[in-house]
Amino acid sequence: MFFSKINYRASLAFAIPLVLLLMLVSVQTGLAEGWHADISDMDTTPHSFLAIDKNKQQVHVLEKHSPLSISATYPCTTGQVEGDKQIQDDLKTPEGVYFVGQKLTALDFDEYGGVAYTLNYPNPVDRLRQKTGYGIWIHAKGHEISPRETRGCIALNLQDLERIGDTLIFGYPVTVAHQVDTSLARNKQMIATAKILDQQVKAWANLWSARSTQMFDLYHGNSYSLAQTDETFEHFTSTKRSLFERLPWIHTIITDINMLPGPGYWVTWFNQFYRAPNLTTEGVRRLYWQEKDGKWLIVGMEWEPRDLGMSAHYLEFIEPDLTEFLENWRLAWEKGNVEEYSKYYAANATQGKLHSRQAIAEFKKTLWSNKHPTTVTLNGIRLATSSGGIQADMEQIYKDSSGYKDKGIKTLTLQPSGDSWVITREEWQATGK
Repeated sequence: MFFSKINYRASLAFAIPLVLLLMLVSVQTGLAEGWHADISDMDTTPHSFLAIDKNKQQVHVLEKHSPLSISATYPCTTGQVEGDKQIQDDLKTPEGVYFVGQKLTALDFDEYGGVAYTLNYPNPVDRLRQKTGYGIWIHAKGHEISPRETRGCIALNLQDLERIGDTLIFGYPVTVAHQVDTSLARNKQMIATAKILDQQVKAWANLWSARSTQMFDLYHGNSYSLAQTDETFEHFTSTKRSLFERLPWIHTIITDINMLPGPGYWVTWFNQFYRAPNLTTEGVRRLYWQEKDGKWLIVGMEWEPRDLGMSAHYLEFIEPDLTEFLENWRLAWEKGNVEEYSKYYAANATQGKLHSRQAIAEFKKTLWSNKHPTTVTLNGIRLATSSGGIQADMEQIYKDSSGYKDKGIKTLTLQPSGDSWVITREEWQATGK
């Protein structure tokens, strides 16, 4: 028995290091293999992007012309050491979804071919994973490239980079993977995830416009604090709560939602227009998502202010929604449906001498019980921005069941409320009968 115990202990002493060694080898092998990127043709797949296959040392240019296809493939060279970049100076090329920043010129010709395009490494998920390093570029070489010769950048032959250079504008997406599946098959699981994230992005924008703290439920707080360089999640929520309480309204419009999967995350990006009484901004918003306990949550964000022309065309963006809102309000009024009609007003709305939604509803209920509306006509609706939100004025013709009739100018002040609007002020000026 004594000898068997010794043999057992000896075996255990040998086995533990062996297991640890096998685990280390397995991890290193996994890192060396890297991320295998599946690319699927989805509604939210960007219209054009690059896919870097480190294993084959190739750059694919993908374009979406129904269907998504590879329009060109060029040789490239990546980091001298295989695997996903982890720390500064490890000579590895990072794997993930990145975006072009700025174009650099007047660079060393032999090393960079005189031109380079920066990428946003490390992105929020990279920082969450405590990866370090910087200066990951797409650039050329002043000589014919050879496989795996960079310090972590992605380099192409100069003539090839010149062919695609015009497409590498700010915000252009670049997928970098150990291996890229170029079959472009429609992946049902990816399509299902994309639909969920599309809904989550729209919910995020609507909750922001509604000044709702439920917006915070879409974030993973601990991850966000690690991923962001400028603020903790506690600071983010505190700032937003203060704004929600202080500002009477916020309007957030998003357009052109795009998304791509990365290694263990997805990134969504879109054009964003933000308007409040104290500020108007526009640019590109990126949200980085990870699945946590079966829910897709935001773990990081990026904001790139840009003049997208959304401010100049703001009224064009909102006109269809406001036209529909005003028509539904008119129909509720014409039907004499007090409950439905009053829903179009803010709780503190004013209508002449009436100073709340409840007061407006009670007055209309009494009035319409004796004189029911029969015709409400709105003509020549004009929209303009104002400090209160949006001002809408129009010609109004009104008739009721007693034969009463009037005509005049109706002026409404409307504020955004979630994904809709509410009337905060109503004024009337008679012009005749």
